[in-house]
Amino acid sequence: PMADALAAAGWTVVLPEYSRVPQDPEVTLADLTLVLAESAGRVATHNGQVIVLGHSAGGHLALWAAAARVCPTLIGTLALSPVADLQLAYALDLGEGAVSRFLGGDPASRPDLDPRRMAAPITATTIVHGIDDTTVPLVVSESYIAAQVTAHPVVRLIPVAGAGHYALIDPRAPAWPTVMAQLATFPTPSSSRRAP
Repeated sequence: PMADALAAAGWTVVLPEYSRVPQDPEVTLADLTLVLAESAGRVATHNGQVIVLGHSAGGHLALWAAAARVCPTLIGTLALSPVADLQLAYALDLGEGAVSRFLGGDPASRPDLDPRRMAAPITATTIVHGIDDTTVPLVVSESYIAAQVTAHPVVRLIPVAGAGHYALIDPRAPAWPTVMAQLATFPTPSSSRRAP
């Protein structure tokens, strides 16, 4: 529904799937890197500029992609309730061990996969996070922002009152206009399309 709503609003949307192999994050990251390298060039009505949008674990991947700079045409990142600090998420046991299952151990051994410990992105990056999120608490995004925002003002956090974890991806939820408003801070759909 979210991809449909974005497309209906005029955005060119690519909704990729990727491998999920427990304890082997390299497979997931390789798939994501390939999608970012290949997909924009395969859409005839698109000029190649990319905005990465991800939710929850997908928000982690979006922040990772921005920090790892795996997409040279990336112009912005919108992370919705992301797992933005793997070490804190691990300490809080989010998803009953989800971080450990993804990495195969303690994230202290993989700072290269933890957005909070990686270099800050060089392109505009916005996190939208529900204040009432109990799945990935707001403190996880606040921790990321605290590590990034002073030196890198391109990173912003937009807390959304009354929103839980899934409200940010539901086009019928009261939080949806906030997501769309933040997406609109990046170049508009018309400016990212090629002439026919």
